[in-house]
Amino acid sequence: MLKWYFKANLPLRVLIGLILGVFAGLILKDKVIYLKPFGELFVRLLKMIIVPVIILTLVSGASNIEPARLGKIGIKVFIYYFIALAFATTIGLLAGNIFAPGVGLNLQGSHPITLKHLQAPSIIDVLLNIVPTNFIEAMAKGDILPIVFFSLLFGIALAFVRDSSNEKLKASGETLFQVFHGSTEVIFKMIRWILEYAPIGVFALMAYTIGTVGPKAVGPLAYVVLVVYIALIFQIIIFYGGTLSLLKVNFWKFLKKAQEPFLMAFTTRSSDATLPVTIATAQEKMGISEAVSAFTLPLGAKFNMDGTTLYEGVCALFVAQAIGLHLTLTQQLIVILTAILASIGTAGVPAAGAIMLLLVLNSVGLKVEPGRPETLAYAMIFGIDALLDMARTATNVLGDLTATTFVAKLENEIDMSKWN
Repeated sequence: MLKWYFKANLPLRVLIGLILGVFAGLILKDKVIYLKPFGELFVRLLKMIIVPVIILTLVSGASNIEPARLGKIGIKVFIYYFIALAFATTIGLLAGNIFAPGVGLNLQGSHPITLKHLQAPSIIDVLLNIVPTNFIEAMAKGDILPIVFFSLLFGIALAFVRDSSNEKLKASGETLFQVFHGSTEVIFKMIRWILEYAPIGVFALMAYTIGTVGPKAVGPLAYVVLVVYIALIFQIIIFYGGTLSLLKVNFWKFLKKAQEPFLMAFTTRSSDATLPVTIATAQEKMGISEAVSAFTLPLGAKFNMDGTTLYEGVCALFVAQAIGLHLTLTQQLIVILTAILASIGTAGVPAAGAIMLLLVLNSVGLKVEPGRPETLAYAMIFGIDALLDMARTATNVLGDLTATTFVAKLENEIDMSKWN
């Protein structure tokens, strides 16, 4: 049994845990209280790695970019990525507000919540507070945006030290980079261990949710999947299609050329694993030069997560609605800002979407902690994460290819004869 458990496909095991949890909740009802600690352990394990993941991946990723390549191509693609991420998160929030997938679920139950912890500061205060006065204090409190800001700045500074003409400085920078790079690999290994426990954690949390709330919690899960898929299609047609139309590039030809990396991303659920196919498609089928594609596509695989940030917008509202709370406009703007910055720090990490969602929820005071109803709503989302991950990863890859086409067209680094 143990041999099957560790060798079987992880998303399949999580899905089985979700289904068994639903049945266990329906059968055990009040007795599910005994399963609660197993679910709380899973939540604690995830929260344990959030801060290390952000610091290590951000510093390692930012310091791996050559300063010389952060010229006009880098600036253009970063501006595009920022706008695309903001648009995607906004679409996710609009979809969450319009379709309201969590309304009526009422997971609050016997865990009364006041609006006090959800009273967000003004957007000006949020922007100022991105710059930490005490980085150690920010880490201790788990303040995500200050941690992201400091880590990104540190990583960029490390990139310049590694590129220094002073050999001593360069050697020191390289040593420090290897420390962060090695530590990142260690934290990835820890994440994979934690994910091995995910099926058990999801089973316990789902059993507790269904046992506490009842079978009415099942329907909203399918509705969330539908809402996310509709919003992703909207992102692809409106934003990607609109961008390419402005460049006078045929959108439907683009989709036809991109179908191989799109399908591979959908099945593997990994932008990194799809990257060789994505680069080959850009160069061979789309006629984009190596100078552009070899820079923007690996960068996009690490920093551009349109589909994932859109998912964060929908799911953040689902969690709030599920516990009977309303996020104000300011709080929804904070969700957009956090999702954009968090996408830089968690891209490429196993279960990146689930980790990002924790950060986004925390930014607006929705605390995923043992005993809180937000934890039950989060567990429901985690249980269907594989279904959502396929579509959002495929969207991420399409976003990378759109950005690359955008930059290549502006830089005249694309062979348009490939499109005739």
